[in-house]
Amino acid sequence: MKSWLTTTDHKRIGLLYFWTAFVFFLLGGIEALVIRLQLAQPSGHVVSAETYNQLFTMHGTTMVFLALMPLSASFFNYIVPLQIGARDVAFPRLNAFSYWVFLLGGLFLNASWFVGPLFKAGMLNVAPDGGWFGYANLTERQFSPGPNIDFWLLGLQILGISSLAAGFNFIVTILNLRAPGLKLMRLPVFTWMTLVTQFLIITAFPVITVGLVFLMFDRFFGAHFYVHGAGATPLLWQHLFWLFGHPEVYILILPAMGIVSEVLPTFARKPLFGYTVVVYSGILIGFMGWGVWSHHMFAVGLGPIADSVFAATTMLIAVPTGVKIFNWIATLWGGDIRGTTALHFAVGFIAMFIIGGLSGVSHASPPADLQQTDTYYVVAHIHYVLFGGTIMGLFAGIYYWWPKMTGRLLSEPLGKWHFWLQFIGMNVAFFPMHFIGLLGMPRRIYTYSPDLGVSDLNLVSTVGAFLIAVSLLVFIANLWRTRSRGETASNDPWGGATLEWSIPSPPPVYNFSVIPTITSRLPRWRTELHAPMQDPPATPPGPIHVPGGSWWPMVAAFGLPLMALAPLTHTLWLAFVGAGVLIVGIYGWAFEPFEV
Repeated sequence: MKSWLTTTDHKRIGLLYFWTAFVFFLLGGIEALVIRLQLAQPSGHVVSAETYNQLFTMHGTTMVFLALMPLSASFFNYIVPLQIGARDVAFPRLNAFSYWVFLLGGLFLNASWFVGPLFKAGMLNVAPDGGWFGYANLTERQFSPGPNIDFWLLGLQILGISSLAAGFNFIVTILNLRAPGLKLMRLPVFTWMTLVTQFLIITAFPVITVGLVFLMFDRFFGAHFYVHGAGATPLLWQHLFWLFGHPEVYILILPAMGIVSEVLPTFARKPLFGYTVVVYSGILIGFMGWGVWSHHMFAVGLGPIADSVFAATTMLIAVPTGVKIFNWIATLWGGDIRGTTALHFAVGFIAMFIIGGLSGVSHASPPADLQQTDTYYVVAHIHYVLFGGTIMGLFAGIYYWWPKMTGRLLSEPLGKWHFWLQFIGMNVAFFPMHFIGLLGMPRRIYTYSPDLGVSDLNLVSTVGAFLIAVSLLVFIANLWRTRSRGETASNDPWGGATLEWSIPSPPPVYNFSVIPTITSRLPRWRTELHAPMQDPPATPPGPIHVPGGSWWPMVAAFGLPLMALAPLTHTLWLAFVGAGVLIVGIYGWAFEPFEV
């Protein structure tokens, strides 16, 4: 237990990220099932309006910040150092700090479900209830007097620190720790997309931090950053939030695109079609993602010039995305296809992401968007992108890299059952939402009239949601079975082209017995110019230094939720205690000899 609590090994931290994020993913899924039960029929009475508001707020916040981002981070941690021929990340203790801050931030947010009695309220009464986007001026103290929004804004600031710490760490790792000969244009696409994602994280999260600090000053110190009556504008929050929020969508989807770009070549037995174009289109998506945020705001009256500009940029960003899709299809074309579960999820990703992308293009037109905004059409769009896209891509990565991470192969028959149940379930759940929205059902309402004519479609959608739940039970059964009865994995069970397949499964603590020298973009495959590389020897020729464990990252991380409790409970001394714990942790960290 101590070795896990103090670990600075990127592989163990990757597994900690995976299991923690997967638990939060299940929690967000349970919240979604309760939402769907409430909406299964008109005038539902499963939960009250107040609880419903908390459910959809926590569902969105949990899935975006506590499930999808950290599930991607589990692959960043585990796979990227292996793909670039490194022994660990650049800053191993900062990596551990990032994980503990994420865990404590997630627990802080979810504690809001249970601590109502401490705030003289009932259970299930003080969870965040202003939507995952927290629109002003609903979040002002006048309209949300309880601690609900306080939990949300403080929890997100804690999670932002975790993301920023990881972002800087991986940028330095990828740029500085590559094996000899591993030029940037020889990097695997997953590592490239990770690099682009980290630059988006370190530039987007400061924007939401500014917005949250303004909101904190409004709520705790009587400022008026978003109060119209004081000469400010609530639209400032929308601009700050979506200036972060749209790059955030690409933070969520680019890692999945990178995973798919690794899985398809391996199971088509041919190199990725147009590698250079795929890399540049990923970089272009990262840049262009900063120029489209106001398409979330076509309904606020920005005027014809702004609407026209953001309509054009939103249509333009479909171009690099479309380029990737054509390259993925061309990679499969004429390949020696092996229909593994990982390939099923990768191809499912392409199909579902196309549907999500097409409904997104319909939001690029302001007149169409005015009809669709705040209806279930938008809910359908975001779920096709983030469930059909990100989740499908992440599951492709899980089935692909699980043997490398654990030394055992997941069951292929169970994997196929998982895929088809999830694929059918998500389409049954989310496709009807396009029609529910176009027929006029607003999002974020806890009940609806039978006269609206969407009762049957809502019931179908709820059935689909429970089908997704069944598919996840199959996946959990697969994980459980694989622990004891899974087939033992060799170094390279799939015949992959990249460096992680040249070392044992799971890798030793030092990763590579000898750091390889790279001469090709596909080092383990024979190409016209290069023979496949020799795998590193099984045992290192000499002793290898690896970082030891440390308690200090965890100690420092504990200071942050303690500081957040101070404004939440209006207890000043807690702020000093939290700051003291943080400072002691940082000093202990700074003066600790970092040897084995």
